[in-house]
Amino acid sequence: MRATDEIQVYNAAIAEVGQFTIQQHLNYVGVGQKDPPFPGGFPSNHSLNGTPEFAYGMTDWWELGLYLPFAVQDQQFLSDAFKLRTLFVSPNADKRNLFYGINFELSYEMPKFAQTRWGLEIRPIIGVRNADYEFIVNPIVDVGFGRYGEADFAPAARVARKLKDDVYVGLEYYADFGKIGNFSPLAQQQHTLFAVTDFKVGDVDIDFGVGYGLTPASDRLVFKTIIGYAFPVPGAKEAAGERSSANGAINPMAHLSARTTPY
Repeated sequence: MRATDEIQVYNAAIAEVGQFTIQQHLNYVGVGQKDPPFPGGFPSNHSLNGTPEFAYGMTDWWELGLYLPFAVQDQQFLSDAFKLRTLFVSPNADKRNLFYGINFELSYEMPKFAQTRWGLEIRPIIGVRNADYEFIVNPIVDVGFGRYGEADFAPAARVARKLKDDVYVGLEYYADFGKIGNFSPLAQQQHTLFAVTDFKVGDVDIDFGVGYGLTPASDRLVFKTIIGYAFPVPGAKEAAGERSSANGAINPMAHLSARTTPY
């Protein structure tokens, strides 16, 4: 259990074909764990964790991504090498009332961050929405390879309401139950509830949240933010007054006022 570089619920929307997107995740643990999660690791208390994320739309159902995670603690910068992800979704997921997908994320991690060098995150995505609300579940499985590796169940969920164009508020829930088949005792599990808001400043998508840990093993107070930008698709003409938003893995909300595809 440790602080994480990406605190996000995926909604199955992706970059357009041929489009590059970029986002910056930054998460600060105001009150966290003061003991390292394993020998040689670093405690999460007062740490800044984040990653730039670069993504590219391959097709209308496939997106590739690259992360470069890091942490800053006690004025020391720590690199956590890299992560590669491939995301498969139902086409035009951001326009559907029922949407789904699956993300695979391969990570190479450094000794300060994990006891295994290689890991794999398997993140199914399923959600429902209408013009005002959406509910999304990511039943995530984290797999570590090697001597200390195991498969953990770490689900995430989100419910949010649209207040006006490009302004949303909601709740997000993140958990880590521990090893599948042998869950940790409740006091050793991570359960964190975030109050979140999503909005736009010009063409930039912003997500901000404040999280409260519900168990002793959880970080008690966490601040998270995601700043995302979608570059124009080369050669594509934009409709008047419209621009593709950095949704999908970039912005947890698909900011559309109308849903035209029911399934």
